[in-house]
Amino acid sequence: MSKEQLRVLFIDSTHPRLLEMLEEAGFDCQYTPELNKDEMLAIFDQFDGFIIRSKFKLTKAELDKATRLKFIGRVGAGLENIDVPYAESKGITCFNAPEGNRDAVGEHALGMLLCLFNNLCRCNKEVGMGLWRREENRGLEIKGKTVGIIGYGNMGSAFAQRLKGFDCKVIAYDKYKFNYSDEFCEEKQLQDLFDTCDILSLHIPQTEETMFMVNDDFLGKFKKPFFLINTARGKIVRISDLVKHLKTGQVRGACLDVLEYEKTSFEDLHANELPDDFKYLIDADNVLLSPHVGGWTHESNIKLSEVTAQKIINQFA
Repeated sequence: MSKEQLRVLFIDSTHPRLLEMLEEAGFDCQYTPELNKDEMLAIFDQFDGFIIRSKFKLTKAELDKATRLKFIGRVGAGLENIDVPYAESKGITCFNAPEGNRDAVGEHALGMLLCLFNNLCRCNKEVGMGLWRREENRGLEIKGKTVGIIGYGNMGSAFAQRLKGFDCKVIAYDKYKFNYSDEFCEEKQLQDLFDTCDILSLHIPQTEETMFMVNDDFLGKFKKPFFLINTARGKIVRISDLVKHLKTGQVRGACLDVLEYEKTSFEDLHANELPDDFKYLIDADNVLLSPHVGGWTHESNIKLSEVTAQKIINQFA
């Protein structure tokens, strides 16, 4: 191994394309995602780079053990399981790959909305039971509705692109972007979304600022009943407040790919801590749930790895 060859530890499993690209670029990679946290920590000081998904958090305590760390590549969109400010203060570059699953998330959000509007899950169950209830399953059309998007980055813009053929009005609010109106959406202020939305879709990261942003006060600001889509992060929406507004009819229905009850790994729920509000969501005909798979397609599995690898190669190879 040459002096310049950087060592990379794969903390989580990934598509093999990532390992292949890094090794082809000259990195020395150790792919041992089966190691537990303590075993990982014991060798942290031997590596210049980490590849992670969501196995565990990289806080100050973990980062202090990685004395030669130069970069962290997260094979996903969010960076909430990394103490990014502390990492950057130590000169560690943090990469994520929202470009890799933006298409998957855009399609999933649209798919959930179409499924909810047309009662497809309920229809499928009823027909399988021999029930042919047509009037009870009369659906809604997206055409003519106003769709509001909060967060017009990779995910938000991908969803807007997929709405283009539905002849609806798409408006977006992004606190940290300006002059982003395009052929798919019109830039607006948050109050405009409160005033006009029939459908609201969330595409923002989980930060201290966005934690439980969608709460009782937020939901009560909409001038007319609306549908909510969340394919972003579970802890952006306080479920107890959402259930309250579902019961009053202020929220006409919800598509939730993520829930506040998810563990850090996003691959399981805190099963012993699920409240009655969750049971309400399960039983509600106007709520559609999926297990955080919005960006989890066979195609995105490859693209996430390729995007992550290329960003690392561009800067460190």
